[in-house]
Amino acid sequence: MPSVTPADRPPLGLRERKKIKTRQAIRAATYALIEEQGYDATTIEQVADRAEVSPSTVFRYFPTKEDIVVTDEWDPVIPAELRARPQDESWADVLRHVMRTALDVRLAEEPEVTRLRSRLGVEVPAVRARMMESMAATGRLLREALAERSGLDPGSLELRVFARSVMGGLMEVSHYWAETGHRDDVRDLVDRALDVLEHGLATAEPFRPAPPAVTS
Repeated sequence: MPSVTPADRPPLGLRERKKIKTRQAIRAATYALIEEQGYDATTIEQVADRAEVSPSTVFRYFPTKEDIVVTDEWDPVIPAELRARPQDESWADVLRHVMRTALDVRLAEEPEVTRLRSRLGVEVPAVRARMMESMAATGRLLREALAERSGLDPGSLELRVFARSVMGGLMEVSHYWAETGHRDDVRDLVDRALDVLEHGLATAEPFRPAPPAVTS
C-alpha cells in the first residue's frame, strides 16, 4: 500500500478551504503574539483582533488557548504511514520511518512553530498538560494502527504499554530538545529514543562528570 501524498487527495471545496485558512490565521496570530509578549499576556481577544475574526470564531475552532498551540494537524500522518509500511519490515524500522516522516511534515511546514511549541511545553504548565492529552490521543491512533498491523487486540496490555512508551519517549524528546536550546537535530533525538525502546539503556553513553574547576 503506497503512502498517501497531498497530490493523491481530492481537491478541497471552497468551504473547507475557508476553514483551513481561518484556522491558519488564528494559529499564526497566536504564535506571533506569544513571541512578542509571552504566553500568559496573550488573550483570545487579542488573537481574534490580530486574525481579523471574532472571539466566538476562535472558540469555534479552538476551545482553549492551549488547543491553538498544541493542535497537531499532522497526527493522521502517523497511522497512515504505519499502515503503508511493508509487513516484513521490523518494528524498529517501521517506527523510525513513521516518526521521521511525521517530523519532516511538521518541520517542513513550520520549523519555528515546532520549536516554540516544544519550549512552551516545558515553560507553561497548562500547555504541558494539554500536550500530554494530545499525545495520549495520538497514542490511541498509533495503538489502533499497530493492532491492525499485528493482529493483536488494540486493548491488550502489551499494545497499550508499547504505544504509551513510544509516545512518552517522544514527549521526553520534545522536552529535552527545548531544554538544550534546540541545538540537536530533533530527528536524531527521535532515533536515540527509539534505540532505547529497542535496546534498553545499553545504547546510553556513560556519564562523565565535568572536572572540578581549578581555583587559585
